[in-house]
Amino acid sequence: MTDKIPYAPVLRTQADVEAAWRHLINPLGWPEPRLWFMLVGADGVPFPQLCQIEEVPVEIGDDGAAQVAAMLHHLVDDLGLDRVELLLCRPGGGPPSQSDRTNAAHLYGACAAAAVPLDVIHLATDQDFWPVPLDALGELRTPA
Repeated sequence: MTDKIPYAPVLRTQADVEAAWRHLINPLGWPEPRLWFMLVGADGVPFPQLCQIEEVPVEIGDDGAAQVAAMLHHLVDDLGLDRVELLLCRPGGGPPSQSDRTNAAHLYGACAAAAVPLDVIHLATDQDFWPVPLDALGELRTPA
């Protein structure tokens, strides 16, 4: 009998987070857009459950992002956790599209307004993972 050690990464950098998403989310391939999230403690270790929201609209919008941020705020507060890691998922390939960047901007803005500590949002397509950092969104950034 082999003792299997559970996967418990320590997430300190964007590269750590991307490596965790790559390990946890496989195989790639999405029938529709989804949003995954990890809740992370002050020690950098994620909460043991990975969560996903299915059937996310192609355009999340301000209202959808605000609803997600409100839920995340309550989870972070109720569980005494440090921050949230988000992964936008969509069918297809290629780097972040205008729609992906707009969705990330809405989520960054809503999480800032709801006081949800958030690191770099990542995107998973049917083929690869991509970071979508706030500072790369430029004029797409929504005000907090």
